[in-house]
This record gives sequence, structure tokens and C-alpha cells, in this order.
Amino acid sequence: MDLIARLRAGLPDGAILTDPDVTGSYANDMASFCEAGAPAVVVLPRTVEQVQHVMRTATELRVPVVPQGARTGLSGAANASDGCIVLSLVKMDRILEINPVDRIAVVEPGVINAVLSRAVNEHGLYYPPDPSSWEQCSIGGNIGTASGGLCCVKYGVTAEYVLGLDVVLADGRLLTCGRRTAKGVAGYDLTRLFVGSEGSLGIVVRAVLALRPEPPQQLALAAEFPSTAAACEAVCEIMARGHAPSLLELMDNTSIRAVNDMAQMGLPDTTEALLLAAFDTPDPAADLAAVGALCTAAGATEVVPAETAAESDLLLQARRLTLTALERVKSATMIDDVCVPRSRLAELLDGTAAIAEKYGLTIGVCAHAGDGNTHPTVCFDAADPDESRRARESFDAIMALGLQLGGTITGEHGVGVLKKEWLARELGPVGVELQRGIKQVFDPLGILNPGKLF
Repeated sequence: MDLIARLRAGLPDGAILTDPDVTGSYANDMASFCEAGAPAVVVLPRTVEQVQHVMRTATELRVPVVPQGARTGLSGAANASDGCIVLSLVKMDRILEINPVDRIAVVEPGVINAVLSRAVNEHGLYYPPDPSSWEQCSIGGNIGTASGGLCCVKYGVTAEYVLGLDVVLADGRLLTCGRRTAKGVAGYDLTRLFVGSEGSLGIVVRAVLALRPEPPQQLALAAEFPSTAAACEAVCEIMARGHAPSLLELMDNTSIRAVNDMAQMGLPDTTEALLLAAFDTPDPAADLAAVGALCTAAGATEVVPAETAAESDLLLQARRLTLTALERVKSATMIDDVCVPRSRLAELLDGTAAIAEKYGLTIGVCAHAGDGNTHPTVCFDAADPDESRRARESFDAIMALGLQLGGTITGEHGVGVLKKEWLARELGPVGVELQRGIKQVFDPLGILNPGKLF
């Protein structure tokens, strides 16, 4: 019995896609410079049992399996390999439970981040992780890449909200790990091991997520600076003085110009850096006043605090438009997510500007400045081989700079295909050996998302 026939034996009509034109549309995520193969079949299960059937079949036939969510990733982690089963979990999209007493939600992996956020808001609760693609990205994908977002400076990343998981292992067994309780230290923390593993250790089919009480409406301010160094000095002062902003974002001059060109927002082109801060505290106006004073002391030429939520949204609009605006500069972009200690943020921004000049490219930087997570975006013409080469080399140079500054090659996008050679440089030989050993325990045949991470 061949692969398709075996899969059909345990799956309903409509759950298997074999038309090459259709399966080809599932071949890759949104990353540039990442190879993708041709899948043999795409499977869209709706139940845990169906996922188990797929993995048992894959194990029996030694067929690789590439798990996918919404494919909004930026590292190639969801890219197909030749002859694989693409296991798309988008139809497993139920919110199974929202518990205001225990402050948890239980969800399937295909639930869209924004859908969950709005659902828990109706109960006076809050699910903080908010990637920029929150209207499209899935919780399973967020778990697979340990996603972050704008609010991480105060509330942390996805890993801090995953309490427990149900995971289908490579051989089809179902593992339940973690807990529903506020505390729990029984055994090794396998739950955290799966978060950020990019589908290489098992297939997440259910997640228990921690929730928080919904905070007050945030208020924001925008501060304009004559240099990135001055803006980064303000960031360091804000954090050193013990402030807890719900958002602390930075845009460089290249990003500001791109947004102005697209949306005519009237931001001064002479502004070298725009810092955006927000607070969701009981008295956000007082917090904004204190932070505004720190910005002025650091050299801000203008500080504009919002007085209403509507004004805050207007101030934050420029940051939300940044990536879209940079995508209009050239036909293609490579979006990095190097993260450095806050104290080294200015060095990374200045170094990135030097790299842009060296390679003759436009590289705009927006950053989750409060946690040092930067997004240098390399703009290039994909039809120009020389410019494409320079784009890739500049991307690598930025990652090297990040490591040199004591940072990491990825703060929230993951490793996937794009950065796997850099993973070895960051981990070192002992780290790589141990991580490969962990992979061998969970996936001895090497069929789960092969070619990713290592």
C-alpha cells in the first residue's frame, strides 16, 4: 500500500491534498533565501487521532513530515522538503476552554492569535504575546518559534505563557506534559523544550496557556531624537530607573522615511530615531511624563504624549506600518531579528548603518527597544544577482555583529533554514552535540521537519 492509500485509510475525505498545483502552494513560509522542496501530499487533520495516524504512517514508511501553521514565519522553518508530508494544522482551530478562575485557556494549534486575544478579552482576561502578524499567525506557530511581539518588554514572550502541551511524537504516541496549575516542578520541563523547537521534536496538538487580568487602556508618547545613540541612551535610562512600559519601540531614519513615503505621516526627515513608549498602568499620564523627561534629558528634540487612546493609536501607527513601508522600497526584503543586551543596542544600530553603507543597500531598523530585539530589514532587488548576494552577505554581517555584542541570532523568528549555520556558531560544539542528542531521543528516524535547526 502506498503513502496516499495508507493516509486515506485513517483520514476523512477532504483531509488529503495531492494536486501538485495545490500542494506547491504549501511549500514555503515568508522567508527569503530559503530552499523549499515539493511535498508529496498535504494533510489537514481536524483531530488528535488523525495527527497520530499521519505520524504512525510516516514512521512506518520513513517519510519526512513538515508541520505547518499559518506560514507567516520568517526563517523557512515551515518549508517543505522533497517528498514530505506537509501536516497543516490550520483546521485544528478550536478554543476548547477559557477558565477565568484558573486564568488559563486550552486551545488547538490552529487558533489565530488575535481570535484568542479577543475571546479572552470578553472574560476580562488578557493573552499578552502579540506578534506583528497576530491577525494571521497561529498559536501553534507561535509556540513552534517562541514568538514575541510589541508587549514583550513588560509581559514576556510566548514561552512564559505555555503551561502545558499535548504533543504527538514521531511514532504517533501522545505525550501530555506540563500542567494546568499556577505552579509545578515535577520532572524535567519538557514543555519549555517544545517551545521554540520548530516542530522538530513533536506535533503540538493542544496547549494550556496562562492568562492575565486585562490591563487598563495604554497611553503612548513619541519622542524624536537627533541620533540613534541618544534614543538608545533614553532606552537605557528608562529601564535603569525601574519603569515598566507596556511598549518601548524604536525606528531609525530609514524606517521613518519609508513610512513617510508610503503614508505621508509628516514625521521630520531630519529625525534620526523615533522612540515610542506606552504604559498601561493605573496612571499612565504620570508615567509618560516621567519618561518624557528622561527622553528630553537624553537629547530628544520633541516629545509628544497622547492624552487619549485614539491619540495613542495615531502615534503608534508609524511603527505598525514600518515593515509594510520597507517592503515597498525594493522588490524583496530579508528581515532579521538579532537581539542584543539593551546596553549594546546603539552599537548594533550604528553597526547596521555601517553595514548598509559598506554593501550599498537600504537597511531599515525597527526594534523592540525595551528588550533589545532589533529587526534590521534588508531591502534588495531579487532579480539582481549581485544585489541579492550583497543582501545575503549584509544579513550575515548583522548576525555576526549581534553575536560579537553578546547577543543572539534570533529573538523571536526562529532558526529554520535561514540561520541554521549560525546556530552552531552561537551554541558551540558542546551545545550542538547535546541538542542533537535531544533530537535523537524524540525523533530517532529524523523524520520531523528535517533540515531545520541543524
